Amino acid sequence: MNFFKLTAYIIFLASGSVSAQIVKAKDTSKVIQVISDRLEINEAEFPGATLLSKVDNQVYLKHNGIEIWCDQAVHYSEDKFVKAYGNVRMNQGDTIKMKSQYAEYNGASEFAYASTNVFLETPEKNTLKTDTLFFDKLKQQAYYRSGGTVTDTAQNTLKSKIGRYFFKKKKFIFTKDVSIVNPENTVNSERLDYFNEIGEAYLYGPSTVKGQESTLYCERGFYDTNTAIGYAIKNARVDYDNRQVYGDSIFYDSNNNFASATNNIRVIDTANQSLIKGHYAEVYKAKDSVFITKRALAISKQQNDTIFIHSDTLMVTGIPNKRLLRGFYDTRIYKSGLSGKCDSISVDQTTGFTKMIRNPILWNGTNQMTGDTIQLISNKTTNKLDSLKVYNNSFLVQQDTLKLGFNQIKGAVLYGLFEENELRQVDIDKNTETIYFQRNDKQELIGINKVVSSSIKILFEAKEMTDIYYYTDVEGTLFQEENIPEEERVLKGLNWRGDERIASKKDLFKGEKPPLLPKIQGLPLPVVEDDFFDEETLERLSEQKQELSRFKDVKLGSQTKASTNNIIETESP
Repeated sequence: MNFFKLTAYIIFLASGSVSAQIVKAKDTSKVIQVISDRLEINEAEFPGATLLSKVDNQVYLKHNGIEIWCDQAVHYSEDKFVKAYGNVRMNQGDTIKMKSQYAEYNGASEFAYASTNVFLETPEKNTLKTDTLFFDKLKQQAYYRSGGTVTDTAQNTLKSKIGRYFFKKKKFIFTKDVSIVNPENTVNSERLDYFNEIGEAYLYGPSTVKGQESTLYCERGFYDTNTAIGYAIKNARVDYDNRQVYGDSIFYDSNNNFASATNNIRVIDTANQSLIKGHYAEVYKAKDSVFITKRALAISKQQNDTIFIHSDTLMVTGIPNKRLLRGFYDTRIYKSGLSGKCDSISVDQTTGFTKMIRNPILWNGTNQMTGDTIQLISNKTTNKLDSLKVYNNSFLVQQDTLKLGFNQIKGAVLYGLFEENELRQVDIDKNTETIYFQRNDKQELIGINKVVSSSIKILFEAKEMTDIYYYTDVEGTLFQEENIPEEERVLKGLNWRGDERIASKKDLFKGEKPPLLPKIQGLPLPVVEDDFFDEETLERLSEQKQELSRFKDVKLGSQTKASTNNIIETESP
């Protein structure tokens, strides 16, 4: 060591208090304080710099609240600039604790740059690992763009290509290939704002929350990693094993396998090729159940046909192929050739039985059937309508061809047989009565036939009565039209409801007012933060740059703002 180096080294070691006094006499915000075991000056290789090295203790540097420890450092005192090598630690009180193998700190611009095995710990004990990190002391922000991994105290592991941390807000903004992984769920998104202290994430752009038994998708949403509860809007969807739930907004509880959806709901049952629509729905995965209301409509395939069931409230329970659908309050059904109404309905996929109760009525063509209870029976294999039963006070009514009156058949129990969804035969048992307007081939009225018997069989062609057969204890009279008064042409209990007939899908909602839909409370759009490298920062770095810095060759500019703008442009107002 030459005399100059040795003298400087001795003065540095022996005069710590003198150096401290000199530093205090200057503006401490502009001076980097240094303590080092070894000091060297090599103007040939490091002009204007002091080389600091560890012997027993790491090199220590301090500036305006920033503390740095390292094995070696190059200190440019005139530029207030430090390059630190080997086991670098950089602290700012309790706010930032960072480790790396290389770091730079510029005291003039109060900006740091770290690379190689960078490890950052926040006051909340969350950690960040990345290859390269930028830290702006004035803004109190850290930024990476070469991929990073954050681990928090709630066992969440967050990864992204680009990340930015706001120390004061305790908030991360992650963009590009973002993921959150914990033992219960995995979150993927293109833009995610994460408040690490409370574990809440705001999702922007195409995003998914995947649990063990369900997946939530949305393009704007919220998810609490602590409670596994989320809220989604904009193309919101929940996928279960065999159900997909769509809605304008969806509340999602992953732990309880529960979801509720509001406005423009669609629940698709992929196992049974069925669809339920409405404006409010609740889905319980564990109970295999769906509850839906507000213009609720169930649509199911039956080979080449489709059946529609509308009710105030619909419930579907049971595992695939054993579903039970129940409708409550003003239920209406429609399929080609058949329609009906009742207060309540149940459709049992296991038995193939459809049960209609409380003022049930069915129309097949021009035939109206009523009774205390109506039961439709479908083939369990083909789902085709096979037969029906009408219990107690059974009535089969058909308006006369020229609308002079009604063909009426009344009895205790009615049995019907279908072929290709058309009624072909009806049998009525016990105390049957009929009134029939008998016509010839020219549709001229022959007379009005009144008959009572024990049972009756009626055959149909093209939905019209063609033949009537009476069995056991038959008594009847064919009256001329002028010989039978109006009141005698109606059986007791007749209630013609032709004006209620559902002739098309649109009639399912006839007479109903559209439901008042709640206004969806949207989630806030992502805050458009200034670029990490905004104009003010770039100007500050340019004015205070150090030519020997590795950082000066790094291309500046942030992708965060561009990504955010793209998301905002695709958001609804």
